[in-house]
Amino acid sequence: MTTINFVPDDYIQQRKSSRANVLSLVLLAFLLGGIAVTFSVIKMRQAVVRSEMEQLNSRMVQAREQINRLEQVKSKGRVMMKNMKMTADLLEPVPRSVVLACLTNTMPSGVSLLEIQLQEKEVKVAFPAVSSVQSVKTDTKPTQYQAAAAKDKAPVEFRTVIQTLLEIEGIAHSDIEVASYIANLSESVLLDNVQLVQSKEQNIGGVPFRQFRLRTQLKQNLTLTKEDINSIRKKREQTG
Repeated sequence: MTTINFVPDDYIQQRKSSRANVLSLVLLAFLLGGIAVTFSVIKMRQAVVRSEMEQLNSRMVQAREQINRLEQVKSKGRVMMKNMKMTADLLEPVPRSVVLACLTNTMPSGVSLLEIQLQEKEVKVAFPAVSSVQSVKTDTKPTQYQAAAAKDKAPVEFRTVIQTLLEIEGIAHSDIEVASYIANLSESVLLDNVQLVQSKEQNIGGVPFRQFRLRTQLKQNLTLTKEDINSIRKKREQTG
């Protein structure tokens, strides 16, 4: 049996072409929509990155300002430390020039100084407690043994004090001059506990000398009056 198709072939081809065109348009619309969405996402990311960059620049500016302020604080701190050091030098109980004058005033003939080192450090010193200073009056006088036992049992308290140590190096013709210099320093109103650390023979230009090193310290709670300082300096000028 023969099938007769009453639809023209041109119509069928046209419908296929229309369907292909519609499908192409739909795909093109999807492609354009994807491109638009991608462009929008890129724009949003660019906006976020731009905002983060602005925040980062603002933080860098603030950090730079803080660094400048810190440098200014450090500069002011250095100036304050310098002023405090100058003030401490002016307020120190025994000026360094007076100590040097004392060391040179007491030098016997034939002694020369080579080096003087001065160092300050904090040390803890034992002091009797306030309660131990107070004593109860009794009719009987304690024996020497009882007094020594009470002294050993007396409470003490430790206080931090500044101790100024000096190391003196010099040369002399003989040990006699060294011993005389140590005796003179021991009688000084400034120094305490003068010790001979080293004494050895040296030859300078074929002439034998004694090279010595002494160690001493300034007396605790020492405060000189203006008259004492002027007297020491005047004596140094006279000997010089």
